[in-house]
Amino acid sequence: MRVLVVEDERLLADTIAEGLRRLAMAVDVCYDGDTAMEHVGVHGYDVVVLDRDLPGTPGDTICRGLVAAGGEARVLMLTAAAGIDDRISGLDTGADDYLTKPFAFGELVARLRALARRARPALPPVLSRGGIVLDLPRHQASRDGRHLPLSPKEFAVLEVLMRAEGTVVAVEELLEKAWDEHADPFTNAVRVAVGTLRRKLGEPPVIETVPGAGYRLGS
Repeated sequence: MRVLVVEDERLLADTIAEGLRRLAMAVDVCYDGDTAMEHVGVHGYDVVVLDRDLPGTPGDTICRGLVAAGGEARVLMLTAAAGIDDRISGLDTGADDYLTKPFAFGELVARLRALARRARPALPPVLSRGGIVLDLPRHQASRDGRHLPLSPKEFAVLEVLMRAEGTVVAVEELLEKAWDEHADPFTNAVRVAVGTLRRKLGEPPVIETVPGAGYRLGS
């Protein structure tokens, strides 16, 4: 899952981002509305966590722009404005969900996952292919009943490959979906992550390298 967190309280924004990264999500952070507008115009996000009261471009304007663009990104407004009129006006701007501060991190994660399922063709919360089972809510992976101690990045790469259902996933797509904006496209980060993932998956090999195209998960 690729998430953009737009929040001018830097400590809160960074804390949310760090927590989501530990759950294998690729997270970018913006502290003002103008920077957020630039990001949503460049990257394809599954969910945008959006504060309403932002320096620069207001959160409501960003939300309306996302809706007008007709993309797949879902908007979760995260704001201190908790009155019923605030909720109504926020949802009327086009937000898909509305969560008020203070909030429980577990609830934020559950709402993000629910919105991400709506941002693309619905898939079950537990993915299975070739003896590999990926339990997304519990953040657990196994192969033929054997627990796989995956890092968050390895978990994210495996999820992207499993969602592709046997089709080839380009390196650029893996970078877009499993890494954040700070990933250097000229490094071997994808190759290293796939290599360690292969070792942990064990025999027989299940991740196929397609020369010049990317990677594919066998059945």
